Amino acid sequence: MDGNGRWAKTRGLPRIAGHRAGVEALRQTVRTAGDLGIPWLTVYAFSSENWSRPQSEISDLLGLLKTFIRRDLAELHKAGVRVRMIGAREGLAKDIRLLIEEAESLTAGNTSLNLVIAFNYGSRDEIVRATRSIAEAVAAGSMRPEDITQESFAKFLDTHFVPDPDLIIRTSGELRLSNFLLWQGAYSELVFLPCYWPDFGKAELLEAIKSFEARERRFGGVTPARDVAL
Repeated sequence: MDGNGRWAKTRGLPRIAGHRAGVEALRQTVRTAGDLGIPWLTVYAFSSENWSRPQSEISDLLGLLKTFIRRDLAELHKAGVRVRMIGAREGLAKDIRLLIEEAESLTAGNTSLNLVIAFNYGSRDEIVRATRSIAEAVAAGSMRPEDITQESFAKFLDTHFVPDPDLIIRTSGELRLSNFLLWQGAYSELVFLPCYWPDFGKAELLEAIKSFEARERRFGGVTPARDVAL
């Protein structure tokens, strides 16, 4: 969800105004995904590298996360949305951790849409943490080196409960993944849109899905894969 700050700058507004508009775009996208019957939606809310931003902006972003969960949790729960989080939780402020745990606990039984929030997330950090856990398991004797496969490795990732993404969308015209789902996105279709995130809406989501549906997915093979659900 990229481009909040630049969206605000083009309008002569402070960056926080762009982040607020980005939250509204997120609300609309969650609703649209639910209406379209998309079962999994993962959003990159705050990266592990975002801590290097000015403290005032970090405080604004964390405040918006708290507001989103407090304001929208009841509506998400009513709509049958299950909220999950990926990313490192160690070191997070207690109020943030408790809010995340509350959202996950309240919506644990919901099945209409899985909303995965990547918060304090970085794919390289995720892979390092998974590798460390595997090394500890091998050292403890509960796992053998020959047990390490792509499938077993994936079980140690934050996304062990999430299917690999079929489609990754990035807004703002940037043509890179920026440390997002590097392992999981090995065979994802990528769509880069020129609009800033606050301008992302139903039309843009449908445009990305239309592009996805027009592609042949072979996963390294010759014959296109069939019956891949978004």
